[in-house]
Amino acid sequence: MAKIAITGIGIVSPSGIGKRQFWANIKAGRSFIKEITRFDASKYPSRIAGQIDELNKYSNISERLLKKIDAFSHMALIASELALKDGGIDIKDEDPNLVGIFLGNAIGGWLYAETELRDLYLEGREGVSPYMASAWFPAAPQGQVSIYYGIKGFSKTVVADRAGSLMALGYAAKVLNKNKLNMILGGGMEAPVTPYALLCCNTYGALSKNNTHPQEAYRPFDKKRDGCVIGEGAGIVVMEGIERANKRGAKPLAYISGYSATCDGVDRINCSGDGKELARAIKMALSEAKANVDEIDYISLDGLATDLWDDSEVKAIKTVFAGKLKDIPISCPKSMFGNLLGASGAVDMITTILAMEHALVPVTLNLDEPNIEGLNYVTREVKEHKINKALVISRGRGGINSVLVVEKGEN
Repeated sequence: MAKIAITGIGIVSPSGIGKRQFWANIKAGRSFIKEITRFDASKYPSRIAGQIDELNKYSNISERLLKKIDAFSHMALIASELALKDGGIDIKDEDPNLVGIFLGNAIGGWLYAETELRDLYLEGREGVSPYMASAWFPAAPQGQVSIYYGIKGFSKTVVADRAGSLMALGYAAKVLNKNKLNMILGGGMEAPVTPYALLCCNTYGALSKNNTHPQEAYRPFDKKRDGCVIGEGAGIVVMEGIERANKRGAKPLAYISGYSATCDGVDRINCSGDGKELARAIKMALSEAKANVDEIDYISLDGLATDLWDDSEVKAIKTVFAGKLKDIPISCPKSMFGNLLGASGAVDMITTILAMEHALVPVTLNLDEPNIEGLNYVTREVKEHKINKALVISRGRGGINSVLVVEKGEN
């Protein structure tokens, strides 16, 4: 696969909106997980999350449009605008037929759906907004970004649990390699901090119940882990071919050079405990990037913070990297702001790109005593480290494994 340039970044997260604020908080190792106060969550087993409280302050979206869309579409629109601005793109100068949108998420827009379904039972069908039909479904953000900018090119929404946005980025890179499009807005968004969405996530059984100490709750790879903490947000990047980026004078922030995905095929919810299919996905991504294990300078982990998922992830990277692993820094930065489910892979990639730019490896919070020893975990404070090539891992229920190889840009 020819390398694909990433020339603009848009990030909306509990740790900050816009890459400067986001990176400042990631660098500081601050936790943004707290008790949910947006609604009464007192009866939920897990009632903590990474939340975005001031979304409207960063938005130019009209009140008229906001009444028609869910929060996850709103986040996607803000992240898209930030990415385009960061990339120096004026969408009016683009051929709309040659611009695409590739986004991933896991559960759709449930705040809008919950509200309208409640009104249905209280007021009858007359109480339901006609926009209900288009506001909640997973492809709604793709549609809203398309309408907002007049984008008409080949586009896709990927729904693959937590792996969705990384798979969308991999798919987008392959499409750009076929010269079907000039440019793609790629990434993902998720807004699960709502009553019904939180109920579904609790039912999944992988959420931490450490409600009394929210900032210590998400502890991937630690012996005292008891599950992840959900978060909301969006991560979207501008993707284009290197030749086009050079022609318009853009300096690539990073390159996507390899991607692969596999499935464990053992259970409808859980992954395989042996990590073999994840290891195979890593090897295929490295092969596509024409990179060997000695060239990887950092690994961004999925880190669900449960025994089965964390331990199988460690088994997979041990299988691939063996003795080299002790020299490769690894971390799970999402422990600071929550697992953004379908948006997590895109946000992990953005975090990795910023880590490359600043030559700093972000920490895994709350990793006090690793369940499996012998790895180069980065904890407590950021680690100065030059990163030229990195691996980003994102996994989904049912044993979906997606892996992306990212290389440093020219910034």
